[in-house]
Amino acid sequence: MRRGVIKSIQTAIAGLFQSFAVGSNCLSMTMLSLQDCVLEKDLLLPPSSVNGMKILDREKFSKSIYVPYLLVSKENIPNTLKVTKKYLLKMPNLNPVQTIEGSSDKKIILDPFKLMDCLASDEKEKLGGLKDNDFKMCEIILSYENWLAEGILKTVLPQDQEGVSSWSTIGHIIHVNLRDHLLDYKHLIGQVLLDKNKQARSVVNKANSIDSTFRTFQIELLAGDENMLTQVKENHCKFEFDFSKVYWNPRLVGEHERVVNEIDSGSILYDVFAGVGPFAVPAAKKKCRVLANDLNPESFKWLQHNVKSNKVSDRVTVFNKDGADFIRSDIKADLEKYWSGDNHKPCHITMNLPAMAVEFLKNFKFLFLESEKPSTFISPIVHVYCFIKNAEDSSKAAQELVEHHLGTELNENLKKVFLVRTVSNNKDMMRVSFSLPENILFGNDSDEPATKKVCIRDGSEQN
Repeated sequence: MRRGVIKSIQTAIAGLFQSFAVGSNCLSMTMLSLQDCVLEKDLLLPPSSVNGMKILDREKFSKSIYVPYLLVSKENIPNTLKVTKKYLLKMPNLNPVQTIEGSSDKKIILDPFKLMDCLASDEKEKLGGLKDNDFKMCEIILSYENWLAEGILKTVLPQDQEGVSSWSTIGHIIHVNLRDHLLDYKHLIGQVLLDKNKQARSVVNKANSIDSTFRTFQIELLAGDENMLTQVKENHCKFEFDFSKVYWNPRLVGEHERVVNEIDSGSILYDVFAGVGPFAVPAAKKKCRVLANDLNPESFKWLQHNVKSNKVSDRVTVFNKDGADFIRSDIKADLEKYWSGDNHKPCHITMNLPAMAVEFLKNFKFLFLESEKPSTFISPIVHVYCFIKNAEDSSKAAQELVEHHLGTELNENLKKVFLVRTVSNNKDMMRVSFSLPENILFGNDSDEPATKKVCIRDGSEQN
């Protein structure tokens, strides 16, 4: 019995495919063929009349469309859905199984685009015919509640320019980076994103470039709550901070995890630009001993807080000073202890300040006298980040940039050059991982390692 029901449903769908393929007018309820509906490419998008809207008016998103449906008796609903589930019209706040007033039968609303796609598939050949009255067309009313943010913004914003393709979520905060041509729409964009992301309570826009000293930027509230104190979870740790006063990029969660995974449990991490602790805290969770530093007083405050709240205070020492001072005093002193101790696992140094971290590499030069080199010397592994612009080979350019600032070629000391992310069409964020060369770390004031010439973008060479 059940097998027969499924077969009859399959036969009905096949018949629709066949009638559709020959342009039949079998859908006599409205005399409108499914093929005609599918030709309207914007059928399931908001009405074009909202294009250019700058002040959100949700009522103007109402739209009437005709869609195919299958009339099914109540008892056959479960089996019917098994066969038709991939053809259902799926939109937010739209139930594809609808009641019919005064009848126990149900309407199963189908997606005309999905049906059209099936015309070229093998399914139509596997299935049989259909009577004219098995399928019909019905009118449905779509509203603002039936579209995601992407669909609404795609229709509202200028069609000939780049729209809002992505945004970041930091706890309850949505962060966008709007281009100049979208600023007239900024409050509508903020409200749409707020409406369509139920966990969000605030939408902000970056109002200027990142400050290279503290890695912060001014933000403008577009919609919602002014409270910028938020909490995020990353790599099994919780981080709290004021997003308006510190730097946090959720797109780096994978990079944080990759680097922490390279650090052996029980090793040592020196985090020169620690921020609120995305490297330091998970490394401490691996029972590593961590020295974490940040110059920004707000970052330092929340770094302390996150170390404590994640219960790793016994393994993390925090500092609030310039990165150069941290390298030449605190890292230097701790390396001496490390080399004289029993821990022979490689230690790691993270330098995540891509706008200028390479400029701090010079502070490792002759950090120790040649006579201070221990017999138990193990070279620290450095992970330094940088931005590369307008390069044919970003990996090569990143390596040469590091070698230039370090003052020597890396050669066998190079571990990896890694593309962290593409920031824009001509700008990449790169990580260069390498063992600190002995000829840089140890030397005398009179010693000068040979510097490497690198090509600058204008084609000249610089020592």
